[in-house]
Amino acid sequence: MKTLKSLYLGENPVNFPSLWKRAFIASLIVLIIGIGSFVVRGLNLGLDFEGGTSYEVRSSSMTVSDTREVLSSLGAADSRVQKVGDDLLRVRSDIDDPQKANELRELLENQIGVVETFEQVGPTWGSDVTSKAIKALLVFFVVVAVYLTVRLEWKMALGALVAVVHDIIISVGVYSFFQFEITPATVVAFLTIMGYSLYDTIVVYDKVREITGRLGATEKYSYTEMMNLALNRVAMRSINTSISSALPVLSLLVIGALIMGATTLQEFSVALLVGILVGSYSSIFLASSLVSRLKEREERWQQVRSRLEQKGIKLENVRKIDRQEASKPDLKKKERIEGVRGPARGRPAPTRNSGSIPPRPRKKRR
Repeated sequence: MKTLKSLYLGENPVNFPSLWKRAFIASLIVLIIGIGSFVVRGLNLGLDFEGGTSYEVRSSSMTVSDTREVLSSLGAADSRVQKVGDDLLRVRSDIDDPQKANELRELLENQIGVVETFEQVGPTWGSDVTSKAIKALLVFFVVVAVYLTVRLEWKMALGALVAVVHDIIISVGVYSFFQFEITPATVVAFLTIMGYSLYDTIVVYDKVREITGRLGATEKYSYTEMMNLALNRVAMRSINTSISSALPVLSLLVIGALIMGATTLQEFSVALLVGILVGSYSSIFLASSLVSRLKEREERWQQVRSRLEQKGIKLENVRKIDRQEASKPDLKKKERIEGVRGPARGRPAPTRNSGSIPPRPRKKRR
């Protein structure tokens, strides 16, 4: 509680750079597991992607293994069986012929239980839609990269895009590892994850740009130390945003999917919940780490580090920046404002003196 309180007040208690290496190793392990699961097991694509026949059978006595044995005896051994509720089984078959699908439905009702839902569709999400989706995704990355490069800089644009790719790969890896079914609703959730991840990362970048504007000209601190201050300033905000975003999604998952049995909500909410948590993590531990390492290689920040090391300051241990010094005005912004406004022509620049008396207004000539 003390750490959270200090974070909330912005007192810089957490040394985030010391956690970056461990976070990078953890992300690498999760990425390897997710990619390996995707290569070995693949994805559990829904009917909209593959086509076929789906049955939902109500039976309180049959298990998944018992259902597979019955399907094997019926000549449908390739069918996939999934436990949806306490007594509801979902059977997926690749049968395209309507007559054979009806025959299998009758056999399921005779040997397993009541077939409550029977659906037979073709692959509506075909190769044409997939190619258009990939093109739209590439256009999205290009537009985001150009905007962030113009608005911030190319190093921050690279860090934001790496964080987005990281979040998508982990989310898809979770679906591959646990074999959750992927439907068009899941794809929509993945696209939502991209937007959320970008928002969280840009909040961090905007704060570090503000702090470097205040303290960068003093050359008293390295870029990593100012990045650490920015992370401590926005960490609590990121946690609050994640919690407030995750609670409605969690209610969708618990109430809508588990209690009411709405599987569409489950497909959407699981992907969104994973994306919200991973997006908050990547913005603090991945995107910021990448930008900090790239900025420290610039000549300006290398010179700052060398000057600080010559003074005997050990930069391996990130120093705590005083709150009063961190609240100094933005020097660059002040210079820009004074350059635009400037003193009036023919008049001396006004001086700040709290004890001075303002001049009397002149009388208008009649």
